[in-house]
Amino acid sequence: MIKEMGIQEFTDALSSKQPTPGGGGASALAGVLGTALGLMVGNLTVGKKKYADVEEDVKAAMVRLEQMQARMMELADEDARVFAPLAASYGLPAGTEEEKAHKTEVMERCLLDATLVPMEIMEQGCDAMAILEELEKKGSVMAVSDVGVAVQFLRTAITGAIMNVYINTKSMKDREQAGRFNEQAAEMLARGTEEADRIYNRILERLGGSNSGKYGNNSDNSDNGSNHGNISRNGGSGQ
Repeated sequence: MIKEMGIQEFTDALSSKQPTPGGGGASALAGVLGTALGLMVGNLTVGKKKYADVEEDVKAAMVRLEQMQARMMELADEDARVFAPLAASYGLPAGTEEEKAHKTEVMERCLLDATLVPMEIMEQGCDAMAILEELEKKGSVMAVSDVGVAVQFLRTAITGAIMNVYINTKSMKDREQAGRFNEQAAEMLARGTEEADRIYNRILERLGGSNSGKYGNNSDNSDNGSNHGNISRNGGSGQ
């Protein structure tokens, strides 16, 4: 399990040619790091007289972040778990019409499972982003830069996870279902990155950063094609 690995062990595994961990697990762990920094900001705020009026709000935010952090860690392992049957499904025989139908059915089921994991990573990332905005406003001013770093980790979790959504939906035979997932993912991408950029730019200004250094969202998610390709360590198939 990824949660039981040390940092060096995980990075060695991620660097290897083994299919997992891959981009999905790395995206989930980016979310774990983002929530961890948010919790650090909370811990630096709670107990300080200066923030007594908002202490209960900060404590409540920390409870939610702890729950999200635990779920993100679980999703890192789930990403690896759902990849194995998907990879195996590509090797199923397809010599007869019956075998082809069975292979298609199995692949569709595996692609669905492999899509649901990064979709939830994106959802958790968007929800955590809203909590970071609260901490940016109510947390210790001495740790506001850490909120900015946390925002970028969560932004990476969102923008990374959508890669796994698209690479799996691209191979789905059910294009209507694929389209629904793509639309939902695109909405979360827009919401999450816009919120991240707004918070990050506000922190840049608070820290005295120049306007020319503002961070923007130039994402392009228009390539949602349906071509099949080779298996990818991101959890689906790609060209």
